[in-house]
Amino acid sequence: MTEFDYDFFVIGGGSGGVRAARVAASLGKRVGIAEEYRYGGTCVIRGCVPKKLFVYASHFSEEFEDAAGFGWRVGESHFDWQTLIANKDREVARLEGLYRKGLSNAGAEIFDSRAELVDEHRIRIISSNQIVTADKILIAVGGRVNSVDKLEGQELTISSNEAFHLENLPKSILIAGGGYIAVEFANIFHGLGVETTLIYRGPEILKNFDMDLRRTLHRTMEEKGIRILCHEVITKVVRSADARLDVTTSGGKNLKVDQVMMALGRIPNTSGLGLENAGVGTNENGAVVVDDYMRTNVENIFAVGDVTDRIQLTPVAIHEAMCVVETLFKDNPTKADHEMIATAVFSQPEIGTVGLSEDAAARKYDELEVYSATFRPMRHTLSGRQEKMITKLVVNAADRRVVGAHILGPDAGEMAQLLAIALKAGCTKDDFDRTMAVHPTAAEELVTMYQPSFRVKDGVRVE
Repeated sequence: MTEFDYDFFVIGGGSGGVRAARVAASLGKRVGIAEEYRYGGTCVIRGCVPKKLFVYASHFSEEFEDAAGFGWRVGESHFDWQTLIANKDREVARLEGLYRKGLSNAGAEIFDSRAELVDEHRIRIISSNQIVTADKILIAVGGRVNSVDKLEGQELTISSNEAFHLENLPKSILIAGGGYIAVEFANIFHGLGVETTLIYRGPEILKNFDMDLRRTLHRTMEEKGIRILCHEVITKVVRSADARLDVTTSGGKNLKVDQVMMALGRIPNTSGLGLENAGVGTNENGAVVVDDYMRTNVENIFAVGDVTDRIQLTPVAIHEAMCVVETLFKDNPTKADHEMIATAVFSQPEIGTVGLSEDAAARKYDELEVYSATFRPMRHTLSGRQEKMITKLVVNAADRRVVGAHILGPDAGEMAQLLAIALKAGCTKDDFDRTMAVHPTAAEELVTMYQPSFRVKDGVRVE
């Protein structure tokens, strides 16, 4: 029997990789883990966590305005970007320390280095040129920013990575993209007082989300003062004499801004990983191809998270990592469950959603009942803010099962997490109807919509 240095070696120290390494080590397995940047991955270091802290910071400008309607007199306010950056960095460092501590306490050996595959059982630790061997290997290197190399002036732009470390807050910014990152940062920068423009090649922001929410959020963002250009892309960026950026768009517009941010999604971070040395298969996007158990075409090599380019969400990577541990070390082959995954967009107002959108459900089911309410939430009544909230349930008419739930408004993400439990359990609209409301709350609308707003039959709305 071949003796390996490790029972399990993890390449990548993000949420999925760390979870797998820590749990496997706690089971007594000899575990090594390598990370070339910082432990915690995109989510903790330059993604979800710092972004949410920025979101909180950007809310205060509206909250100061709203306070007057509730009897508060708020004095002159001043925002300091450097303070936010310093405090964010301190929190990120604290969290990274916890990730490292968890690994060390479990007995995993930590390598602060890039690691690449030499073959199906050997890994090269780049910082020391050391080669180690492992019985089982997990690839958990996540994704990286999708750059636009063909764009003239691309080197003058930033990505979300750099947005977390800008020395100064720009007075104006143009953000390219229409997904989570672009929409969230557009709201963040606008809330911090930056003149913000969003440019997106598609017909509407947030592709694949429910259309009613997409359109309402678009309209609300524009009412706040965010400029949104759809059906357009950036074609050229040049530095002008005054050190600002001159931007040309495909629609013939010429924009002058202080900063251009490209937020065009993320792609699997597989370049230079040595996958070909081990014979690990990838698809046309460079993503590692895996089966239902996260196993690659090489029997002892597994992959989880964004590197597989399936569902780019931190909790999904963690769930997949736990399935790998169950399969490999607990004699319990476990498939990942990717059904009914709740998600949120921390826009302003935010979106929380779980299950199928109306359009997606219409393609799957013959007839739908759709329950929808649009209203001004109670928190906006005294402030005078006209911002609307939407609650929407998509129901399969044949069995009354709720197959989609969508919310636009305050705390939508929190509500989506709880709704995910109900939808995961297969609850029907009758179950919702039998549930007492908590009054007064915005969430009570979800259990007080007794009559369908409309039906969808053969893909067509029937009022």
